[in-house]
Amino acid sequence: MSDFDFPDDLRYTSDHEWVRVGGDGNVRIGITAYAQDALGDVVYVSAPAVGSPVAAGDACGEVESTKSVSDLYSPLTGTVTAVNDALDGAPELINSDPYGEGWIYEMTVEDPAVLETLMDAGAYRDNLA
Repeated sequence: MSDFDFPDDLRYTSDHEWVRVGGDGNVRIGITAYAQDALGDVVYVSAPAVGSPVAAGDACGEVESTKSVSDLYSPLTGTVTAVNDALDGAPELINSDPYGEGWIYEMTVEDPAVLETLMDAGAYRDNLA
């Protein structure tokens, strides 16, 4: 899996999503380089609506590619505070910049301690092996 980049400052889920903690206490969520590669060319993204409550493990959106449609699962419980509107016109940002401009949504977290239960980059790499 050395072909893929997994930044050390992120947390990861077994559903191939990443979580970045922001300075304001919100977290930003997207899909990993591994996930976007497996999906192929992303053509549409459905994110949860701002203000929506989401629960850890629940489906909260979709990523559609030329190969398939995959559900997004919330890695944490909380409330959606922002969505990446740039994906409406350029969903391919998930392919070209999955950890930057290709983020999908932001949320407040009900229990920040749960972040520690998510995988670090090393554990995620091991999970893919």
